[in-house]
Parts: sequence; structure tokens; C-alpha cells
Amino acid sequence: MLDIRFIRENPDIVKNACRVKGFDDHVDEILALDARVRELKTITQTMTAEKNKITREIPTATDKAPLIARSKQISDEIAADMAELADKDARLNDLMHRVPQIPDASAPIGPDDSANVEVRRVGTPREFDFTPRAQWDLLDMNGWWMPEKIAQICGTRTYCLVGEAAELQLAIETYVIQKLISRGFTFIECPSITKPQTIFDAGHFMGADQSIMNNDVFMLAGTDRCLAGTAEIILNSLHSGEILPESALPIKYAGFSPCFRKEAGAAGRDTRGLARFHQFNKVEQYVFCTPEQSDEMHEHLLNNLCDVIADLELPYRVIANSTGDMGFNKVKMNDVEAWVPSEGAYKELGSCSSIGTFQARRTNTRYRENGTNEVKFCATLNNTGIAVPRALVPLLENHQNADGSVNIPKKLQPLMGGRTKIGGKHQ
Repeated sequence: MLDIRFIRENPDIVKNACRVKGFDDHVDEILALDARVRELKTITQTMTAEKNKITREIPTATDKAPLIARSKQISDEIAADMAELADKDARLNDLMHRVPQIPDASAPIGPDDSANVEVRRVGTPREFDFTPRAQWDLLDMNGWWMPEKIAQICGTRTYCLVGEAAELQLAIETYVIQKLISRGFTFIECPSITKPQTIFDAGHFMGADQSIMNNDVFMLAGTDRCLAGTAEIILNSLHSGEILPESALPIKYAGFSPCFRKEAGAAGRDTRGLARFHQFNKVEQYVFCTPEQSDEMHEHLLNNLCDVIADLELPYRVIANSTGDMGFNKVKMNDVEAWVPSEGAYKELGSCSSIGTFQARRTNTRYRENGTNEVKFCATLNNTGIAVPRALVPLLENHQNADGSVNIPKKLQPLMGGRTKIGGKHQ
């Protein structure tokens, strides 16, 4: 959420952010409510002080009746004002949680992904001297999954990798974790079970009513818990309520967890093969830093993902997401997309996001500035390290051979027992 003082001082900037991000503009109502809430707090404080003064005078007063009557009148007025204050404050709190983050000036302005801008391309899509197979055909012919059986057992939008494909997924996860550790990240294996407040504090949902999450989040019936859709949720709250020394920043975490999401693709979109499921695994990059360090950290996280995709020997491109595509809580966002031959298109493998102090204000995560000792809110950033099985889609398709085997990228071969390829007719 934004600082109410920033909204008071910069209403036009906030209004513009609502417009370019495609969210309702509540700025005028917020300012009116804020003024009335502050007024009511002053009134109730003044009347409470008067009531306390009268209470002290009553024992020694010759005529107590007028003082008692006035004290009762003040109590009634305070009660009425406090009721209005509670109502107005609740409404203000809800609207404050509906104001989007201010986008960076460098973000392309547009209503949706049609306004995204390609920043760069790396690598050239492979030209095959045979008809390449789609990922699901490679999985079928090599016996690397069992979609019908798993759907029968577990329901739709679930998956189960078998044999060498399962080994390959584990190798990818392990490689990325080791790479991030070598770049100064602390590895954390995160739980997937959490409290709804933790998800709310990550700032992905608008308003103060947490029931809005029920359409997207798996709630665990009969408990006060739910399933997190990304390790970001847990990592964001690790320093909740703390004041960190500036010298400790930036703090870089590589979180790994199974991720759970109700939204698993609309009918006919990303619902075939390994692209989108209710459950998947993800390595997440997450950073706490000062606002001044944020741009540098954004490039650091972005380059880490680009390097991973390059290590997987995949052609890719980097996208600057438009204001209408970046979402509610982001300052700026870059998607990294890998080439998928069966679709003849680049498909997203990860998103690098700068959040500013938006999340830290919800979790009250702060740092004490060197020299001044002033306490300020941290900035936070996140980016995918790798998400599987989605990453297997371009890997299988780009590295396939005519016999259905798949070449293993050189960086993964040590984690695959030295094998250079898997699958094929020998299966």
C-alpha cells in the first residue's frame, strides 16, 4: 500500500497510476475520508480531555448535577463520534488497500500485454531438419508422464512426471538453486501452508476483505490456513515487524516450494501439456533492500533468470511489461520468454518485479539508515529462479531429436549422471 501522506501530497500522480494501470480511482474519496478521520480523532481527543477535567472536578463541586449532566452529554457525543470514526476508518483502510503502486516512468503505458515492448532477443530459434514434436508427444512416446491416470486419481490440472523426465526436472531445480547460492543468495526451503494474512500482506489482492482470495487461493477447510501460490508469499513476511540495519541490506533469498493455485488456465489456453497446473514447483528470487538499491537489484534478478535460460541453451527474449499488464503492486516488471517451437512463439518462463515499499508497508519491514538512524521502509523485489514443469516445455521441444530423444544441456549433464541425452527409440 501507499503512504497516505504521499497520496495527500501527490493526488494527481496517484490518479494517473489508477488510470494507466486500469484500476478504479478512489483518490478523492480517500482524501475526504482521511480529512474526516483526522478531524474526528481531534474532536474525540478534545472532548475526552474535557470529560476527564469534569470528572476530576465533580468530587469537590458544590453543585455536582450540572457537571454530571455535562459529562454524560460528552460521553454520548464521544460515543457517536467514535462510531462514525470506526466506520470511516474501516472504509478508508479498505480503499487504501485498493490504490495501486505507482509505475516507474520507464514502464510502457497501455491497457494490457498488447502494449508490452520487447527489450532484447538472445539466441536464434532452431531450424529443424525433421518435423519437430510438441512436448506432449515427446512425453507420450517416451512414457514420461501418465496424464489420464493422474487425472483419474487426483483430478484435472495435475501432473506426474516419470523416469528421466522427473530426473530432468529435479536437475533443473538443483542447478538453479546452486547457481543462486553461488551468487550470494541464502537458500530457503519454504512451506506451502500459510495463513491468509501472509498472502494478503504480499499485496496481490485489493481491499481489506480477505475473502476475495477465495477464488484464487486453496483454503484448507476447517483450519485458519491456506496454500501459497509462490514462495514469495513466505519470503515477503520473513522480517515482518523488524527494523533491519542498513548494513544488512540487500538481503537475497532463494526460496523453493511447491506452489498451489486455483487458476490453472482458461479453457483452450495453456491447458495441454506441461504449461499450467494447480500444483507446480518454483525456485523464487526475493530481495529486501533500500529504495536506492532497487534498480540495481532489479537488473541483478533479471540477469540471473536470463543466465539460467541461456544455460538451458534456449532462445529467449526480454519484455518490458506495460502499466496495464504489470499488475496491482508493481513499480516495473520484465517478463522473460523462451521460444516454444510447437507454438511458434515465445512463452513466459518468469517475471522480474520491483515492488518498491508497497509490500514492506503491509508487513512493517523497515531498516535503520546509516548515519541518520532514521527508520525507513525497505524496498522488495522478486523474480522467478525457475518454475517447473513449465521450463520443460521449451527445453524438451528445442533439444529434441528425430527419434524422440532429447539432448541434455551441458550445464545439466553432471546432475544427470553424465548423460548427454534421454529418451528416444531405445525406450
